[in-house]
Order: sequence, then C-alpha cells, then structure tokens
Amino acid sequence: MLLATTNPGKLRELRSLLGELPMELLSPADAGLTYEVQEDGASYLENARKKAEAGRRLSGLPTLADDSGLEVPLLDGRPGIESAYFAGPDHKGDSPALVRALLDALGEAARSSPPAFFRCAAVLALPDGRIFEGEGVLKGSIAAEPRGQHGFGFDPVFQLPDGRRLAELSTEEKNLLSHRARALNALEVHGAFDAALSAPGRR
Repeated sequence: MLLATTNPGKLRELRSLLGELPMELLSPADAGLTYEVQEDGASYLENARKKAEAGRRLSGLPTLADDSGLEVPLLDGRPGIESAYFAGPDHKGDSPALVRALLDALGEAARSSPPAFFRCAAVLALPDGRIFEGEGVLKGSIAAEPRGQHGFGFDPVFQLPDGRRLAELSTEEKNLLSHRARALNALEVHGAFDAALSAPGRR
C-alpha cells in the first residue's frame, strides 16, 4: 500500500497516473488518519517533504506527497508556493476564484498571453527512512479567457503551445505532459516506486 497525502482532486489524478503500479493508493482517510501539515516551507520541495515524512511517521507506510504551483514571470514568479491561497484563505483551491484573482493581478497584460510555468515537486518517503525526490515543469502561457471543464486550479487559463487550455485536455492527455506526471516520472527514474514495492509497510 502507498499513502498519498493530497486533496481529493489530486488524488484522482495520482490514481490515474499510477494506475499501473501494483500497489493500492490510499488517502489519509482511507488509512484512518486525520492530520494536517502546515505548508510553510520556503519551496515546493520543502512542503512536499514535510507532508511525505508526516504521513510516513503516522502510518508506517510508504508515503507520496507533492506540492506544486503556478509561476508567472511577469508577476515576479507569483503565485508560486502560495498558488492555492492566491484568491485568499477563504478560497483555497477554488478554481473560479483563483482564475479571477490571477487575471485581476495581470490586468491588461493577460491579453498578451504572458509566459507561465507549472512546477511540481514530488517526494516519496519510505518506512526505512529513505527519501526520493523528483521535479517536473510544464511551460505555457496565461490566456485572457478561461476555457475547459477538466482539471482544477488555474487549468482553465493555462494555455499550451498548441493553444489548448490545460482544462480542455482529457485525463489521458494531461497524464502525458503535466508537471505532476513529469515529477512522478522523475521519481520512477530514481527507482522510488521499485523501492516502495519492496518496502515492508505496516498499517
């Protein structure tokens, strides 16, 4: 079993991305855990590591965690690690509110499709103390108008080089190129999932 310390939207994506892995992917609730980790690290990697190590410590299971965000150079790299809270603490993860906040911050500059990056850091913490880390980046731009019914967060205004929004992609298409998919691929290259399969996890 593999514990994933993430929200329901990301958990669905992770289950899709890791569908061929011969391990059951559990949420904290599935594992009977209730806890919250303060994401106050200075980087995506620090936040992901904190969540992975907390999950491993509480469950005794191999634990996967990630942290990600949108970076817009025109906004000096914001929203960055504060992406989920960019519309304010009362709208954490609220996609329409996040999109509005981003477009408001860009103002007229949104019409010029400014460059943007989605960045994800993923960490797999094993019961024996080993830590595996991976990072993925997806390059694109910000569109002035949201489009698409899939994904979450800023996906409706994140525009790919071919003009499509990330929210217009099917799950299968997104899994081929997303920043999260690339971070998980980096973990796989480092042998993280093979190590998790052989780890003696406990409930």
